[in-house]
Amino acid sequence: MKNYLEEGIPTLEEAKIILEEGSKLNPGPWIDHSLYAGKAAELIAKEDKELDSNIALILGMLHDIGRRYGVTSMRHSIDGYNFAAERGYNLLGRICLTHSHPLQDVDAVFGNWDCSNEEYKFVKEYLGNVQYSAYDKLIQLCDALALPTGYCLMEKRMLDVALRHGVNKYTIDKWKATFEIKKYFEERIGKSIYSILPNVIENTFELYNIEHFKN
Repeated sequence: MKNYLEEGIPTLEEAKIILEEGSKLNPGPWIDHSLYAGKAAELIAKEDKELDSNIALILGMLHDIGRRYGVTSMRHSIDGYNFAAERGYNLLGRICLTHSHPLQDVDAVFGNWDCSNEEYKFVKEYLGNVQYSAYDKLIQLCDALALPTGYCLMEKRMLDVALRHGVNKYTIDKWKATFEIKKYFEERIGKSIYSILPNVIENTFELYNIEHFKN
């Protein structure tokens, strides 16, 4: 039996409980987004010879777990890291920090760093020293595929985030980095990622309502 704590993550059953607790503490669309991101990670990992689909599922489900503490901007990443680290979930903590950074720069984010200077410096140093693994890239990709209503073309998710948080000088480079990750996995699995995700067409072209996607 796999020792998930040694892998740096909770078990799937523990992850479900953690996410359920989060939904009670801070209800919102982030819960469904997290569930879809987790399922996308699982489906892509099943097509990848080197990744564990259960680990991918758990990491995707909990990448935004820092939102359990309330409605915040980039503070949710450091909150998620601390939550995971306190429980010995080191890989999960890493994902909480890296999932928003396909472009490996602390300032290349949507939203703002609503945290202390010390916390900001910690994230900056962390990102400056970490070498991204396939799991880091996978969750970055799945974060860009999952709306709270299901899977969509990445361009729609990118527009959704930009409408809510605005754009900055890093936006185009960040989008390009995300498309590079998409290419990376499609080369690994030998097919389009959209071919293994359900209802991409329906969710991409449904009537857009920005109220659905807050938080």
